[in-house]
Amino acid sequence: MSRRCDVTGAKPGYGNAVSHSHRRTRRRWEPNLQRHRYWLPSERRWITLTLTTKAMRTVDRDGIERVVARLRASGVTL
Repeated sequence: MSRRCDVTGAKPGYGNAVSHSHRRTRRRWEPNLQRHRYWLPSERRWITLTLTTKAMRTVDRDGIERVVARLRASGVTL
């Protein structure tokens, strides 16, 4: 499973870890992903989304119905 947010599309960032001696090794920054279950009243069922915490605030602000409609318009199946 890829480490991507279902709503925002956030994915890991890549770069270098720089030590005290300034040696560089590759590393990655993972997004803060959470699995969250939402009740979809129009379909009378639960859906599980993998979201960043920022996307959770987006769902709280806009509502799950509007977010699901936006996802389906972009071609995501839920």
